Amino acid sequence: MTPGNAGPLVSGRSAWSRLAWAIPLAIALLAATVLAVKGIRAQPAVQSFLADFPGASPLPAWAPVGFPAWLAWQHGLNVFFILFIVRSGWQIRTQGRPAVFWTRRNTGLIRTAGAPTRMGINVWVHLTVDALWVLNGLAFYVLLFATGQWVRIVPVSWDILPNAVSAAIQYASLGWPVGDGWVNYNALQTLSYFTVVFVAAPLALATGIRLSPIWTSRRPSRLIPLGPTRVAHVGVMVFFLVFIVIHVTLVFATGALRNLNHMYAVQSDDGWTGFWVFAASLVLMLVAWVAAGPRLLRAVASLGGTVSTR
Repeated sequence: MTPGNAGPLVSGRSAWSRLAWAIPLAIALLAATVLAVKGIRAQPAVQSFLADFPGASPLPAWAPVGFPAWLAWQHGLNVFFILFIVRSGWQIRTQGRPAVFWTRRNTGLIRTAGAPTRMGINVWVHLTVDALWVLNGLAFYVLLFATGQWVRIVPVSWDILPNAVSAAIQYASLGWPVGDGWVNYNALQTLSYFTVVFVAAPLALATGIRLSPIWTSRRPSRLIPLGPTRVAHVGVMVFFLVFIVIHVTLVFATGALRNLNHMYAVQSDDGWTGFWVFAASLVLMLVAWVAAGPRLLRAVASLGGTVSTR
């Protein structure tokens, strides 16, 4: 082994060594947190607080019960799009200089002044899936407010805050909040979903537009600097990933069959329909992940533009 090759190997071992220490440390901290919160929850004052604020704010009498079929489809499509948005975004950040580029053909009904924007193939994938995600999101917003489902994820009273604290105490002490998501989310879920739908998603879109090649090549702006915008965009991606990990963990830890039926089968029981629909969606995403290789991406990209190499 030459000295020149030793550096990356040692660096790789060092990274794995730090990870090996980080995992048990995180488990120990998690266990300590659970024990500490259990002790806090046993205090009479905290017990009284939990009795006054059980963890969920009551909904208006007109609030819809259950989930419509369109919401299940929206949820499934959103999961699919987010998977490839994160994948292509990560590839953009780690690939270095692109080897394959896409350039829109400046012909037909759509023409622009000057040369069409040239971008890396992963940027093209990212923007294409983003566009589908935005269209899906617009349909979601319209249906959400048209059907009254908005009231389930938008706080309508200030007692959402103490109820969220109550739900957090219950989660952290591993005594899950008692409730039925088919009828009403607990306060922590409500605030989380509100943040995802009305804060994180619009922020991801706004920062993504600023970072897109179309903006940076044609609309330079000192009012919206690239550096902070890029940090915010990556921060939103990290937020989504953390949310997904926690969300999926709690789905399986707090009644997997019933929760999967809510989201994938539009049913409120403990049957297996939702599980099998969920499993089929995982298979579909896995097949799409494997199929979305360089050859397929070039073929699809060439339908709307010119694909070239350096």
